[in-house]
Parts: sequence; structure tokens; C-alpha cells
Amino acid sequence: MELEAYVRALPKAELHLHIEGTLEPEMMFALARRNGVALPWASVEAVRAAYAFTDLQSFLDLYYAGAAVLVREQDFFELAFAYFERAHADGVVHAELFFDPQTHTARGVALETVLDGLERACVEARARWGIGSRLILCFLRHLSEEEGFATLQQALPHLSRIDGVGLDSSERGHPPAKFARLFARCRELGLHVVAHAGEEGPPAYIVDALDLLKAERIDHGVRCTEDPALVGRLVREQVPLTVCPLSNVKLCVFPDLARHNLGQLFAAGLKVTINSDDPAYFGGYVAKNYVDTARALGLGRAELRRIARNSLEASFVSAAERAPWLARLDALGEDCEGEGGAA
Repeated sequence: MELEAYVRALPKAELHLHIEGTLEPEMMFALARRNGVALPWASVEAVRAAYAFTDLQSFLDLYYAGAAVLVREQDFFELAFAYFERAHADGVVHAELFFDPQTHTARGVALETVLDGLERACVEARARWGIGSRLILCFLRHLSEEEGFATLQQALPHLSRIDGVGLDSSERGHPPAKFARLFARCRELGLHVVAHAGEEGPPAYIVDALDLLKAERIDHGVRCTEDPALVGRLVREQVPLTVCPLSNVKLCVFPDLARHNLGQLFAAGLKVTINSDDPAYFGGYVAKNYVDTARALGLGRAELRRIARNSLEASFVSAAERAPWLARLDALGEDCEGEGGAA
């Protein structure tokens, strides 16, 4: 079996996916026309030419400008449904979608509008392809904790549709401690907790995400290797890391995939997963992240199966829901064994 086909055959969960980051330029322009939104680019080609990011902030500036075309419930449905169609082709059996309500409510779009569209896509994806899903509300860390509390207040009537909360946007200068009270309240409400940490921020942000926010997963986390004691803790506690290789290269966290530390993390015993982050902007959905990383780092198919298993085990689902996915993964077996890097 070819490497690409093998990767797509692996049942996997995507745990680090910003649904607004799946907005392809073609859809961006179509929605802009439909909703009468003026974009700062003249064409699809001009948008793609702007994807020469130098760091996280340079990406975020473009990301927020593009998100302005999302206005109606139908927009959010079409955005998420298009993602699920690609995810199904990539072998994703479960996806936990991040969404940024503050990006939309600041423009006068109601949180209910966002949720209605995303939830309808989740229901349709399960009916059509059997893909499981969860919705994770992310707070924008460049805003204040008080603004986060206001967003949480808006979300209270909809908590039955939200499975967890996360922390994203500009990491530098916005430590997890800034949101300790907000996340304590979210935990009291029974919500799962994840947090971006250790992408551009220091290893101390990972420690604080664990200790202050009580994060169950760390999104990115690649800078943990700068603190050997932290690496030891992450191994002992088997804290999942939702690593996004192509994103890390595109945002200059690593100069190229061959020098990404995912292989080092895996070899050290950390519970690493592979995800696509904002694939419309970073050059690849989840299967491409698996394939390109395997080739760059020489990962074999046994390692890829382990990473896929990590993603299923780290998902916020019941053991009963997870069991058939793991059975499918085990069924691939050694008959398909071979070296990913040589395929």
C-alpha cells in the first residue's frame, strides 16, 4: 500500500483544527460576494500570495480579515461541511473543532448563529460519513479575561452543544495565568479544557496551562524540549500534545519539516498527535501533515499507527464510541507494515 493510501486508511481523530482556518480563498471570495463584504485583496491569487507568514501574528492579521466574510448560519454550515468532506477523504473518524466566537460577536454575529451552522454541519457529517465531532469554544488570549467571561456568559444557554474550551490567538505576552479564573469557572461548568502553549511561548506557559488552567491536552507544546523536567512530566502523565507540523514550518517555529522535533517527542515517549491547525492557510489538511512528516522524519507505519492511536485515545469521547475506531486501526495490522520514509 502506498504511503498516502495507508495514511488515509488510518482511522484518526483531528484534535487541533480551527474551523475558521479551513476557509479556502475560493470560499472566502464567494462568501464575500454573497454577504457584501469588502476584502483587502483583489483576487484568490492575491490572497494566496499573502501567505508568506513570518510569525504567528502575521498569520493572525490575515486570518481575522478573512473571517469577516462569515456572517450567516449558512456560511458557518458551508465552512464546516467543506472541512468534514475533506476530513472524511483523509480518514478522519472524529474531529474536535475549535471555533472563535469573539472573532464573530465583535462584528455583530450572534454566538447562536455560529453554533447553529457548525452544529448542523456536525450532524450532517455524522449522517453522511459517520464522523464523530465535538465543538470547543476558544477564548482569544489577546483580549482580556473580562471579555472572556462575557463570552462565557453568552455561551451559557448553549452549553449542551459545547464540549470544551480552549485558549488561542497571540501567545507571546499572554500567559495562561491571565485566564486562571475564567478556566476555573469553565471547569466548574463541566467543560473539558485545552490550551495552546509552547508554540511561540516558553515552556513555562505549558507548565502554567497544566497547573493553573488544568488543561487536559496541550495544543502545540513543541517547545517543551527546552525543559527536560517538563518533558519527563509530560511523559509520566501522558499529556497529549496536538502537534501541527506544517503549521509550525509555515509560521517559522521550525525552518523545515526535516528539523521538526516531532520525531524526538515521539521517541521520548510523549503522547504526540498530528493535526492541521489552519489548513487553508498552512498548505495541507491532516493526511498531508502525516505524509509529509513521515517522509521528512523517516517515520515508519508502526509510528504512524501509534500517532493515530494517540489521537483516538486523546479525544473527548466515551470508551464505547472509541472502541470501533481502535478495532479498525488494529485491523490494519502488520500486513501493511513498511517504512513510511521509504514509501
